[in-house]
Amino acid sequence: MTQVWRKLLFAHWPIPVEVMRPLVPSGLALDTFDGQAWVGIVPFLMDSVRFRGIPGIPSTTHFAELNVRTYVTRDEKPGVFFFSLDADSSLAILGARRLYALPYYRARFAVSSERNTVHYRCRRLCGSSTTSQATFEARYQPTGPVYTATPGSLEDWLTARYCLYTTRGRQVLRGEIHHAPWPLQPAEADIIRNTMTEPTSLRLPQVAPLLQYSEQLEVLVWPLREVAGSLAGFGLRQRDT
Repeated sequence: MTQVWRKLLFAHWPIPVEVMRPLVPSGLALDTFDGQAWVGIVPFLMDSVRFRGIPGIPSTTHFAELNVRTYVTRDEKPGVFFFSLDADSSLAILGARRLYALPYYRARFAVSSERNTVHYRCRRLCGSSTTSQATFEARYQPTGPVYTATPGSLEDWLTARYCLYTTRGRQVLRGEIHHAPWPLQPAEADIIRNTMTEPTSLRLPQVAPLLQYSEQLEVLVWPLREVAGSLAGFGLRQRDT
């Protein structure tokens, strides 16, 4: 599958390991940086979505998406684990749930941009009364030139993730993702409302998030493959610097 991600904001908060570990399936090792787990909220626009050799379906090729994620490893391969993904394309949600076993939700979006500033609003529509409380509204913009994160830095650790993990029953599944190094920019954001982590019972700390912006990135996504072994026997992998 090919995808283009546009006008993307990385907003990251540090989370204590003892808070994050129970929220991640036991078959995945929680990845940490200097002993700290991280949660990311990532709003962006999805574009040019299509399977190889198949023309894109109009309602599934262009849509808004926002995901809530943390970072895990399995067999020494670091990746992303999603707590939720919100989108405004019903067909795309159905396909992602069936093909990628990902926790997608239907949401209503209003996204506009003026010069370099993006005004991004998301309100979840489906699910239980708890999950439907998830909302996000922010104005964000880049504040500096494009750069590539330094290998070994926190910014590189947060963004250089080339697979996703999910589970189906007792299976651990991995989806490979390929793209060039992220063209990042420093960013600022006025986060007006953010309750995206509340359905996960995860409270964000009262600290300013780490922010990066990316204008556009082309991505290739491969089908899921089962990872050998069961859900048991993994806990914590720490990255020390």
